Amino acid sequence: MAKEIERKFLVASGDWRRVATHKVEIRDGLLAFRDGRKVRVRFYDDRATLSVKGPKSGLTRDEFEYEIPHGDGLTLLEQHCDGEVLRKTRHFVPEGADVWTVDEYHGVHEGLVVAELELATEETPFERPGWLGAEVTGKSRYRQSSLFKEHRRVMKRTG
Repeated sequence: MAKEIERKFLVASGDWRRVATHKVEIRDGLLAFRDGRKVRVRFYDDRATLSVKGPKSGLTRDEFEYEIPHGDGLTLLEQHCDGEVLRKTRHFVPEGADVWTVDEYHGVHEGLVVAELELATEETPFERPGWLGAEVTGKSRYRQSSLFKEHRRVMKRTG
C-alpha cells in the first residue's frame, strides 16, 4: 500500500528558479471528497492519472495513483468535476539530497506558490532551503480540497 508523507511551505523568494531542472503543467479535478478522503483526476501535461487518498493520520495518508487513458481522463475532468479544475505549473527543484516540487497556481489562485517535499517517514530530517517561507503543512487553507472550494466560490460569484 502506498503512503504519502509530505511537508508544505509557502515560498519566500524566487531563488529556487535558479536550480529548477524541469516543469510540468498540471490540471486537477476533484471527483469526490468526504471525511478527509478524496478522489482526483490529474493531467501532467497530457498524461492522465486517477488518485485516491485516504484521511491523514499525522502527516501520513494512504495514496493510490493509477495512470488512465487520456480520453477517460479528459471526460472525467470536463464532465464530472463541475467545471472546477485547478491549474498549476509544477517545478522540480533539487536541493541537497532532496527534490522539492514548487507549484505556481494559475487562475483564481494566481500568485500562490507552494513548495512540497515528500518524505520516507514523518521523522525523516531535511534541510530547509533559504527560499522557503512559513510552513503550512496541515493548514486547511492550503489543502487541495480547500483550494477547490475557494475556486468554486469565486467562480459562482463571477460566473
